[in-house]
Amino acid sequence: MEVMRPSPRQADMMIISGTVTKKMIPQLVRLYNQMAEPKYVVAMGACASGGGPFKEGYNVVSGVDKYMPVDVYIPGCPPTPQALMNGLIALQKKIDTESLKEVRWYQKDQPAELPVPVLGPDLMDPAKYALIKQATKKPAEDAAQETGQVDEGVKL
Repeated sequence: MEVMRPSPRQADMMIISGTVTKKMIPQLVRLYNQMAEPKYVVAMGACASGGGPFKEGYNVVSGVDKYMPVDVYIPGCPPTPQALMNGLIALQKKIDTESLKEVRWYQKDQPAELPVPVLGPDLMDPAKYALIKQATKKPAEDAAQETGQVDEGVKL
């Protein structure tokens, strides 16, 4: 926390502040995946933590923690300087209490990269593609059976 780094590959902490939009979350996940271990994420303010007053908006992500792990939440709208300092001290205490036996970045199997959400009509998590495919396949089959237009040559 002492020096500003120009590249995510050199940084070990990401501070997310302000409203996170659906168009911005894939880039944030990509930046998170580019960071070297150990890496920490701080959600600063009500907008980054839970969407804030804009969480009902069509293009706003209601909480960045749905797409990446967050280590410290800093409350406020906007957060006070004291809250920011308290959050950074809380992160430092968390780092001090970590044991090499339990941290994710020191295990035998390296942690996999987070799946980057795909922006379509809505954000789609690549890890849930099988569930999305299954959910969309069943209504299409049901509709085809109801209308009697089942084509044997085409499989849904």
